Amino acid sequence: MRYIIARLVAAVLIVAGNAMAADMPDLAKKNGCTACHMIDKKLVGPAWMDVAKKYKGDAGAEAKLIAKVSKGGSGVWGTTSMPPLDPSGKKQDDIKQLIQFILTLAK
Repeated sequence: MRYIIARLVAAVLIVAGNAMAADMPDLAKKNGCTACHMIDKKLVGPAWMDVAKKYKGDAGAEAKLIAKVSKGGSGVWGTTSMPPLDPSGKKQDDIKQLIQFILTLAK
């Protein structure tokens, strides 16, 4: 009986995790953001909801975050470095769309 309950709980957690991943924009999946970020939970990097809350009301947030995602960096959310997503500057439209999505998550 315990084995069945444990398997059922594991299945529910997997389904819940997959449902949240499904809410991620396709651009996030395409650019590998989902390897380190989730919408509502810290993975390797911060939860996107936490990013949105941190920058809520900051008029310069969009530009700051576009630069951070493009060039990478560390120190804002801990010691783990975020690799640059767009060092060549060719994905700026994609990054802007992702940042705008993230900033809408502030509650």
